[in-house]
Order: sequence, then C-alpha cells, then structure tokens
Amino acid sequence: MNIQKKFRTPALKSRMVFRLWSGMMMLVLLGIGFMWMFHIYLFEQNYVKAALTETQKRLEPVMDDLSTQDLADDPRLLSRMSHMAGGELILMNQQGKLIEMYSIGHKINIQEHQDEQIVLNVIVRRQEFQELLKGTPYRIVDRHRDRIFGFEMGFPVTYQGETCFVILHNMVMLKTTLDLNRRQLILLTILLTVTASVLALLVSRHFTRPVFQIKDAVDRLTRDDFSARPELKRDDELGQLSDSVEKLGQKLQQVDILRKEVIANVSHELRSPLAVIGGYAELVRDITWKNDSQREEDLNLIISETKRMSEMVTDILDYSQLQAGYIQLNKDWYQLYDILESEVSLCRPAAAQHQIRLKLECQDKDILLYLDALKISQVIRNLLYNAINHTKEDEEIRITIKQTADTICVAVINPGEPIPPEEQARIWERYQRSQHQSGRRLGTGIGLSIVSTILGAHKMSYGVDCQDNQICFWFSCPFPS
Repeated sequence: MNIQKKFRTPALKSRMVFRLWSGMMMLVLLGIGFMWMFHIYLFEQNYVKAALTETQKRLEPVMDDLSTQDLADDPRLLSRMSHMAGGELILMNQQGKLIEMYSIGHKINIQEHQDEQIVLNVIVRRQEFQELLKGTPYRIVDRHRDRIFGFEMGFPVTYQGETCFVILHNMVMLKTTLDLNRRQLILLTILLTVTASVLALLVSRHFTRPVFQIKDAVDRLTRDDFSARPELKRDDELGQLSDSVEKLGQKLQQVDILRKEVIANVSHELRSPLAVIGGYAELVRDITWKNDSQREEDLNLIISETKRMSEMVTDILDYSQLQAGYIQLNKDWYQLYDILESEVSLCRPAAAQHQIRLKLECQDKDILLYLDALKISQVIRNLLYNAINHTKEDEEIRITIKQTADTICVAVINPGEPIPPEEQARIWERYQRSQHQSGRRLGTGIGLSIVSTILGAHKMSYGVDCQDNQICFWFSCPFPS
C-alpha cells in the first residue's frame, strides 16, 4: 500500500528505531558480558579445579607407592607420572638443583633446555616451595589477571635414599584448552552480536511500522485529508490507538461536514434578512416614502430584520466565545420567574402572528437562583423560538416551573411530532435542525447549541423528552440551600 511506502524510508532514519535497536543491543551486550564473566570467573575456575582433581586421582596409586618405595627403584615411574599429569614433571633436591625433567611422558635433556633453569628459579623463590621443604605438599593455579595458564603440584618423595621433590606443571595442554575455549567464546560473541543486531533491527522495524502507519494517518488528518485511516487490525495497545485515530478521523470528517454546513447555513440565514432589508429599503425609497403608514410599516420590517440579523451574529459570536472559554459568567441572585416572564412577553408577539398561545405556569414566583440572567434569558428565548418553529397554528406552548426538594426544573412544552431517538442527541449540535412543520425560521439557527453551551457553563442538566405528541425541552438546577 501507499501508506507502507511512505513510512518505509523514514523508519530507517528514525530515532525511535535506533533507540529500540540500541536498547535491545544493550541487553544483548549485557548478556554477553555476563557470559564472559561466568566463563572467566566460574567456568574456567571450575575447569581448572576439575582438571586438578582429576590429575590427583590419576596420581593417587603412584602416590601410594611413593610413600613406601624409593622413586629410583622404578625408572619408568617418573615418565608415567608426567604422562598421567599431562604436563611437565621436575625432580629436584633440597638445594633446588634440577635432577630430572619429563614432558608428557618424555624425558628432556636438561643441558639442551637451559631456559628451564629460569622456571626452576621462579619455583624455588615461591613461598609454597619453602613450605614444601618442610614436607608440606602444595597445589596452586598459575594465573595472571584473568588469564589462567595452568596449575602446579608439589610433593616430597624419596629418590636414591634422599628426600627430593616432584613438581608437576600442567601448562601446555590446559592453556591450549582454555585458549581454544576463549577463541570459541570470541567467535560466539561475534556471531551472537551480529545475529542479535540484525534481529533487533528487524524487531524494532516490525514494532515501529504500525507506529509510522498511525503517524502517517495523523499527518494526513492534519493536512485535512479526513479520509485517512491507519487500517491496523491488531488486538494490542497499538490496535486500540489505531481505533482511536480512526474515530478521530470520523469525528473530524463530521466536523468538516458541519463546518461546511455552518458556512452554507450562515450564508443562507444572513442572505434572507439582507434581501428583505435591501428590498424594503428600495421600496421605501422609490414608492412608499410619501405614504406615512406604509413607510412606517416597511421601516419597521427593515428594523425587525436588522435586529434578527444582529441577533444571529451575536449568537454566533457568543457561541464561539463560550466554546473558547473567553466569556465569563456574571452570576448573581435573580428571581427566576421575572426572567421567564420577561422572555415570554418578548416572544408573545412573534407567537401571536401564527395564532400560537404562550402560557407561563408557576406556583411559586419567589425563587432566587444564582446565575447569569442575560445568558439564562438567552436560553429561554431560544427554547421559545424553537417551540414556536415546531408548533402548528392555534396550538398552545406551556412554560412550567416545577420544584422538588432538591431541584428546580424549567420546561418548555409544545405539541408536535416526537423527535426520533437518534436525533435527540444531535439536535444540540451546531446547525442541526429537525424538519420544521411550519417552515418558520425564528431564531438564528444555532439556538439549541447555544442553550447546551450556556447550561453546560452553569453546570445545569438539560434534555428533551417526547411523550403523547408533546415535546418537552427542559433544564434543571439544584435548589439553593
């Protein structure tokens, strides 16, 4: 798909991919570091100890024989011991002089290996050799820093009737084995690092691909392409995020459609009074300017339409400012009945033009509420205009105030066809109109959205009920304590 092509290249340069890859590689390198530590400080040590123990077990029968016989009685005994130890064997006297030397069962000519004297001098200077002179056997591991070169064993023997000492070195074979193990470990480290690096890159790319897919959809939404969808079908958090972006796109698409409707409706709403104003102004100028009564009637109509257009613009501005939070409510204590009576009186002439009666029902006229009187007046006016627009001629609209122990409820009730349940939530949105029964256009077209915004700012509950061919728009607030 095109979406995948768009985010494939950025994924290679993505810091997110690099961070995921780096994080996984750090874990791999940490694991390799632990593997090296275990190998050096645990496995090699255990291997040397095992080799030392195994060598001692092999030499035990010979050692038992040496405790009762002279080493010189069996010329092949030193060769056998060197072969069993798998290394070098040195026979020396108490003065530190080298008597004989064997390497893995083979006798070495001392005169041809003068450098062995250097090794002998190192052995003689050791503290363990001083203990050996006192008859105490020893065994040590020869190491430098983290490298193990082998082990060494020393024990007293009888040779030609004198007390001598046998020192066994296991250097070559053990060092070769340990070096081989380390080379294999280095090779394994390289292979593991390369393999882990490739796998980490693939996994990070696989993980970030849906992220880039979602990002691409969001970027397209910001460019007003509201048809953009991530199109991810997953059951994890990324799938939930994809669903949220898809819902966001649907909402933005609805908002875009609504924006276009707002522009069209506002243009239409403003065009109507402007056409009336222009037409009647020309009529007054050209025809009725001499007829006082006709001129006054035409000018009153112009003033009425101008007022309606001014209310429309004011409502749009008020709605926008309320939505943006720029307007603060000026609350104070007011008589609710006075606000209702004033708005009913204001709307009664408009209702009377269509033979519609307005009836205000209130048992208790002394109800004080803490509110913004101008904004609540705007709410009542818009609810009344909405009721007039949806009421047939010769019908009655009732405005009621009911109070309970906890709340005060104001309702505007008019006869009419019930509002379908699927439309009851949408009528509070901007420029959502149900079909007018009478074709009347009182108000500005965004009355119910202003009502919901003002009541929401007052933290008052509101709604619409449809029962027995009666439509009831209501709002309630807690009774003041």
